[in-house]
Amino acid sequence: MKSADRIYFGGDYNPDQWDEQTLEEDMRLFRKAGVSLLTLPVFSWARLEPDEGVYDFAWLDRILERISANGIRFCLATPTSAQPAWLSTRYPEVLPVDIQGRKRTHGMRVFFCVNSLKYRERAGAMAHEFARRYARHPALAMWHVANEYGTSCYCPTCQARFRLFLKKRYGSLEELNRRWHTAFWGRILTSFEEICLPTELNDDYRFNPAVQLDYMRFLTDSTLECFRNEYDILKSYNPDIPVMTNMSGFIRKLDQFRFTQAMDIVGWDNYPSPGDKPHFVAMKHDIMRGLRHGQSFILTEQSPNQQNWQPYNRLKRPGEVRRLSYQALAHGADTCLFFQMRQSIAGQEKFHGAIISHAGREDTRVFREAAGLGHELEKLGSRFLEGRVEARVAVLMDWNSWWALELSSGPSRDLNYLRALSFCYRPLHDRNIPVDFLLPQAGMDLSPYALVLAPMLYMVRPGVAECVDAYVREGGHFLATVMTGLADENDRCVFGAYPGPFRDTLGIWVEETDALRPEEKNGLRMGDSLYTCGFLCDLIHVTHAKVLATYTEDFYRGMPAITRNIRGRGEAWYIGTRPEEACMDALMDRLLRHAGVHPPFRAAPGVEITRRVREEGTLFVINHNDHEAWADLGEETRTSLLDGRTVSGIIRLPAGDVGVFTDDRKDKPC
Repeated sequence: MKSADRIYFGGDYNPDQWDEQTLEEDMRLFRKAGVSLLTLPVFSWARLEPDEGVYDFAWLDRILERISANGIRFCLATPTSAQPAWLSTRYPEVLPVDIQGRKRTHGMRVFFCVNSLKYRERAGAMAHEFARRYARHPALAMWHVANEYGTSCYCPTCQARFRLFLKKRYGSLEELNRRWHTAFWGRILTSFEEICLPTELNDDYRFNPAVQLDYMRFLTDSTLECFRNEYDILKSYNPDIPVMTNMSGFIRKLDQFRFTQAMDIVGWDNYPSPGDKPHFVAMKHDIMRGLRHGQSFILTEQSPNQQNWQPYNRLKRPGEVRRLSYQALAHGADTCLFFQMRQSIAGQEKFHGAIISHAGREDTRVFREAAGLGHELEKLGSRFLEGRVEARVAVLMDWNSWWALELSSGPSRDLNYLRALSFCYRPLHDRNIPVDFLLPQAGMDLSPYALVLAPMLYMVRPGVAECVDAYVREGGHFLATVMTGLADENDRCVFGAYPGPFRDTLGIWVEETDALRPEEKNGLRMGDSLYTCGFLCDLIHVTHAKVLATYTEDFYRGMPAITRNIRGRGEAWYIGTRPEEACMDALMDRLLRHAGVHPPFRAAPGVEITRRVREEGTLFVINHNDHEAWADLGEETRTSLLDGRTVSGIIRLPAGDVGVFTDDRKDKPC
C-alpha cells in the first residue's frame, strides 16, 4: 500500500452543486489555502446513475481533471450512502424498517438496509464503475466507501438473516436457549423460526439484553459484509490504493475493533461537543489508534467552524480548529480533513460550517485560519506520518462490554461506558502519559505495559482473566473498577461472587453494589485524607488485598472502597466506587509510582504534550488554556518545525497556541 508524502489537508467537496465560475473560484481559493486533498463525490449516486444501469460520469471526469490540474489529489468516495430515489421506489426492500416497525421513506442519507441484496447489487455495480474508471488515476490517493455506517434495520430480510446468524453462532437451539438463559420468564424457544428481532413491538425481547446484544453483533457483521461488498471490488482493480470508510463521531453503534480489521486504515469523524474537555477528545483519538494495534488513522471529517446538528451550535473560537487539528495529529492522525469545503446553500446542513462560507470570500476569519493551518502543515511534510505513539500504559476496551453494560437493567440508569473510560484516562492525560487502547481477548500480550487499566470491563471473554492474572504475577500492575467482571459473553452472571474471574487476582469479593442518586454522595477516607464519592458503591470483602480507602457514611461505613493486592511480582488494584477527581489524582500518582511510570515532561495544567515516533521523534505541545502557560521540554535542544527556532528547557506558549518540535531520543519517554 502506498504511503502518503504529506499531511493531506482539505476535505469533503460537493462540486455537483456549483456552476463553472464557482468551481474555478474554488480552485483558486484551494491553492491559496494549501489544500492538497479533496474527498468526493460522497452523495452523488443519483447524478452518476440517473436510472438503473445508466451512468453519467462525464461531469465527474471534468471535475477530477480540474482538481488534478491544480496539483490536488483526491479521495474518491463511492456515493452509496445516499441511494437514488429510483432505487428506493422501484425496490422498496432497500429501505430499512425502524425499531417501531415502520418502513422508512426516501429522503435521508444512510437509509438503506445493509442486508438488502438489491442494495448490495447496485452498490457493487457502482463500485465497479468507479474502480474501472479511476483505480489507476495518478491523482487518486485513497478510496472512501459510503459514509458513516450504522443504520439499524428490523425488516423481514434482517429477521431471516438474524436467525441464520444465530444458528451459525450457536450451532443448536439447545445451546442458544442455554446461552440466552431463556428459562427466565419461560421464554424457551423450540424453533429458530420463533426468534424475533428485539423491536419495540416485542416487549418480551426488549428486556432480554442477551438478544439485544446478539443483534448488535449481527448488525456489525452485516454492515461489515456490506462494506466488503465494495472493498473487494475496489481492491481487485488496484491493490495499492488504501480503502477505508469514515465512522461517525458517535462510535457506539458498531463494534469498531471488529469492523476496522477489514479496512486498510481507520477513518473517523471528530465532532466534539462544545463542553467536551481536551482529555475526552484525546481519548477518542487514542481509541481510533488502538483499533488497528497502534496504526495511525485518517481524520476524515471535522468542522472548520460550527456544526448544525447539536442543540446549540457555538462558533469555533479563534485558534480552536488549529488546536483540535494538531491534537488529532499528535494522537495518531495522518490527515487534517474537514466537512466541508464550500458551504451548501440549502438542505439539512446548510448552516454547517465550511472553509468557504456562503459569503464566498477569502477575508473571513474561518478561511484565514484554515489557510494558515494548511500552510503550516506543508512545512511539516511527511516527518511523522505513520509514526507511533509509544505507551507503557494500556486501557482494556470492549465494544461488547459497552453494549451489554448500557443494556443492563440496573443497578443505575447512569451507566456510561465512555465516561468510565474517561474517568481513568483523564489523570493520565493530565500527566501527559501516553495510553494505548487494547481489545481484551485470550492470548493478548500485555508485557509491553507497566500498567493496565480495566474500567468497567463488565463482560469478560474466555481467557482474558487468565492473561491478566499471568501479567500481574509476572510483575505487571493492574487496575479494575466497579462493574468489572460481572458477566460472560451472553450477559450471564455465572462467575459466583463479583468481580467474577478477577477475584483471586484482586484479592476481594463484592457482596452488593449500592446505586446512589445523582445528588447523593458518600465519603472516602484514604490515609489521613477525606474525599467524596458517588454513582456506585461496592460493598467489598478482602481475602488477600490490603485496604487503601474505606467509606465514611451509611450502613457500610468502614467497609473497603479501594484495595491493593500483591500477587506474585505484581499488584492488582480495585476501585469500588467513583471517587472525586482529587482522590483519583492521588490514587493514580501512587499507582504510577508503584508501576515505575513517570510523566515524560513537566508542564502547567492544561498543557498537553504528545510524542510520535517514526525514524525520528516529533513532539507536540498544545496549550488548551485561555492564558499563557509553560512546558519544560528538558535539556535537549530542539528545533521548532513551524518556525525554525531552537528551544530547550522551559518554553512559554500563548493562550491556545501549539508547538511542534524535533525529538530524536530513542528511549520511551515514560
